[in-house]
Amino acid sequence: MAEAAASRPAIGFFERYLSLWVAACIVLGTALGHWLPRPFAALGAMEVAKVNLPIAALIWLMIVPMLLRIDLGAMRQVGRHWKGIGVTLLVNWLIKPFSMALFAWLFLRHVFTGHLPADQVNGYVAGLILLAAAPCTAMVFVWSGLCGGEPTFTLSQVAINDAIMVVAFAPLVALLLGVSAITVPWATLVLSVGLYIVVPVIGAALLRRLILARGGEALLAGCLRRLGPVSLVALLVTLTLLFGFQGRQILAQPLIIAMLAVPILVQVYVNSGLAYLLNRRLGVQHCVAGPSALIGASNFFELAVAAAVSLFGLDSGAALATVVGVLVEVPVMLSVVRIVNRSKGWYERGATGAWLGQAEGRRHA
Repeated sequence: MAEAAASRPAIGFFERYLSLWVAACIVLGTALGHWLPRPFAALGAMEVAKVNLPIAALIWLMIVPMLLRIDLGAMRQVGRHWKGIGVTLLVNWLIKPFSMALFAWLFLRHVFTGHLPADQVNGYVAGLILLAAAPCTAMVFVWSGLCGGEPTFTLSQVAINDAIMVVAFAPLVALLLGVSAITVPWATLVLSVGLYIVVPVIGAALLRRLILARGGEALLAGCLRRLGPVSLVALLVTLTLLFGFQGRQILAQPLIIAMLAVPILVQVYVNSGLAYLLNRRLGVQHCVAGPSALIGASNFFELAVAAAVSLFGLDSGAALATVVGVLVEVPVMLSVVRIVNRSKGWYERGATGAWLGQAEGRRHA
């Protein structure tokens, strides 16, 4: 929307060279995790219900500036984005889990057969399914902000997904894994939703009200400009920590991790591309289609890791597959953000044509 675009800061130093910083953080995190395993192990052990507290703090630094852009009063108008919401729900719940099961079967049981330990393949497949069965909760605010997404749409979509996840995660995973019962890590689910959604949304709303009361829109715009680099620095530190936590494992079995990453990468690009194209065909605005595509492809990796550990054990193939999802999540989603941003002109030409065609059809009806 016009207000969202106006409040979005111009591309600065960090944004311009973000791909370079991401590559540097992956290398740095992997190296530090290998050379300094004890400090990273200590940081990795700082968790409650499988939610890592240092990562949670960094995610707060990333998402609060995004949430400050949201005028909760505008949430009443979110119904006009029903097409984008419908596309995202379709991809998240009726396509992505099943497509991941298909890609996992194709790559792990056929393409890479003979290159993976046979006794772990079932676990790897299960981990990938767990990864795809729940859409991301917190990081989508970052992806949405980086592609100029409509913030009220993003918040409403995340809230709807969280509500569906409470009732749909267990039966969906049980269906795809062919087991009779799934132990949902409720503590992880509830803590993550509270920590990443409820508390920061309320806190950001109160802070936004305070800033507007003291200095109006000018002060808010200034705060958002200053906080922009903070979000990106927190994102890069998060990426460094995620790779640092698994540095020794990455170097110990790089080929297995690379093979597990392939179906994850394929499903991200397929599902984000599908959501993006469906939105374009329906004439949805780019500021809604961008976050719709990103939400449609991203994963709730904290929940996936917790479920894999509780169901299959810490040293299982399923746990390793979900950890690979954690490692892949940030760089691959940043690449999708880049695609969404660079294709904006192409998208809007097609979306405008679709909207005009629909209007013409209604006029002649």
